[in-house]
Amino acid sequence: MSATSSLVAKHLKLRHYLLIGALMIAAAAAILLWMGRNPICTCGTIKLWVGETNSSDNSQHIADWYTLSHIIHGFLFYGMLWLVARRTPLGARLLIAILIEASWEIFENTDMVINRYREATIALGYVGDSVLNSVSDILFMVIGFFFAARAPIWLTVVLAIFFELLAAWVIRDNLTLNVLMLLYPLDAVKAWQGAM
Repeated sequence: MSATSSLVAKHLKLRHYLLIGALMIAAAAAILLWMGRNPICTCGTIKLWVGETNSSDNSQHIADWYTLSHIIHGFLFYGMLWLVARRTPLGARLLIAILIEASWEIFENTDMVINRYREATIALGYVGDSVLNSVSDILFMVIGFFFAARAPIWLTVVLAIFFELLAAWVIRDNLTLNVLMLLYPLDAVKAWQGAM
């Protein structure tokens, strides 16, 4: 096989994985719609960025401060899958990451998890994500996955730490605190977050 035909075969294979990934994301969106999630914000508009976390717009539009967490998901999924399945093609590892992220988006929007956010965190008025926001979260994870696949490990780690510190400073929440407060809520952390 010539170098050109090998490159074409590799390119077609990546396209195949990307197509399957797009179908998986579409399936997740369909499930979320079937669950009764709003397609877009009930305000009727679509915003690229929402910077206010204590707003009915949070988790309803394309990006917000929690987008940083989804990019970090991509970093983590790439790293974990590299450790346990590095001989598996990158496209197949991407599909596994999409499956995990899409499953989380569906689970996160169940009544059980929405109520847990309201009880254990400062997200008292949280009503779940719009389908647009969930799909965007999955796509931001994909961006993080591809970034981690191309960037030096040190840069990915530094960027993840920077994102965590930035979110903690601006909104007093981040991926680490989100997981902590969902699994093992601490009154001191909740008080600190609520003091904004």
